[in-house]
Amino acid sequence: MRITIVAPGSQGDVRPYVALGAGLQADGHRVRVATHADFAGLVSGQGLAFHALAGNLETLMRDRQVGSALAGGNPLSQLMLMRSKIISLVEGWIRDCRDACREADLVMGGLGGVIAGQPVAEKLGIPFVQAWLVPFTPTRAYPAASFSAIGGWLGGRLNRLSHIVGWQWLAWPIHRAAVNRARRAMLGLPPAPFWNGPLEMLERTGAPVLYGFSSHVIPRPPDWDTRIHITGYWFLDSPAGWQPPSDLVDFLQAGPPPVYVGFGSMSHGDPEAASRLVLQALEMAGQRGILLSGWGGLSRVELPDSVFMVGAVPHSWLFPQVAAAVHHGGAGTTAAGLRAGTPTVVVPFISLDQAFWGRRVAALGAGVRPIPAARLTAETLAGAIATAVGDPAMGRTAAELGARIRAEDGVAAAVAVIRNLFSE
Repeated sequence: MRITIVAPGSQGDVRPYVALGAGLQADGHRVRVATHADFAGLVSGQGLAFHALAGNLETLMRDRQVGSALAGGNPLSQLMLMRSKIISLVEGWIRDCRDACREADLVMGGLGGVIAGQPVAEKLGIPFVQAWLVPFTPTRAYPAASFSAIGGWLGGRLNRLSHIVGWQWLAWPIHRAAVNRARRAMLGLPPAPFWNGPLEMLERTGAPVLYGFSSHVIPRPPDWDTRIHITGYWFLDSPAGWQPPSDLVDFLQAGPPPVYVGFGSMSHGDPEAASRLVLQALEMAGQRGILLSGWGGLSRVELPDSVFMVGAVPHSWLFPQVAAAVHHGGAGTTAAGLRAGTPTVVVPFISLDQAFWGRRVAALGAGVRPIPAARLTAETLAGAIATAVGDPAMGRTAAELGARIRAEDGVAAAVAVIRNLFSE
């Protein structure tokens, strides 16, 4: 089959879909990944065809205005700002998807794929497979990621309702006007259903759903039907022949395992002040640190000898060598930390899936309770780091969970589902 995977997002969002695409191509399919231009090398490096999508979400997330909204911690302000930023990209995504899917037999994707790829698949009369990195199907077992703060104590009916509200009142309204304009003008299609949009249309067709996370992290809810598959994580590891920088290796070998601190594509209203907060917290906790560059506004010469700054280093190589990982709670970074068996401190910037993953890690006993970025202080971060590094029970739990995740092959399981569903 000719498969197009639609994957807008940050690097942490895109890498799992590239891993899935590589697995599908190894199984004999011809795979194209539609994502932002910055990831052309990542896609082509796996031997996959690349098609560019408009915009760049990592650049958007590093915008100072966006950073101030993220640091402020107000979910409504974050939502409105993201709506104003993303709405201009959606029609471009659908136009680019139309071109990327011209010869496709199957289209796949998560939220970006549902928004931009489903209308194109509908126009072409080909199947669309939902492929998510965070739970999105309504269930009574737990609340939606966007309502994870309620902790499930409201009960089954309201848990299920939270998923419906999260889509109908939050996710879909952000995109609805732009999607319907593109459906009419570009594709000659009628508007999508007002409340549920493309999800209602996929429900009507019984479209299969893949979830790229581990059932050891999120057990399968008993009320999900057989078209829904939890496959395990879709990991993309280091390219063959990759070697770490020698000065990083020297730093790791020069003392006890350090604490990793990195917030991915998240920006901050005052990045230099935030970075100095991190350095103060590491000093208070008595820990060496590895700080992700590009986020904090510090140069190497400003760092103490106990802290090393890194650029793009594969989490699969680095995380098994650190004492704890402090990050924003993105799906990809969280998955990498859990697989490594590394105790985790999540500092969510966005009160959606990042907070969800932070609470899930803590509930599993593999990390501390998340600290929202808006409430982060050197004292709270230092205390969280000290707990993550020094709690033996947490260390054992994280290590045991990591071993179970490493025993899975989520890509192979997902490929098997596609093979069974669409074998000729």
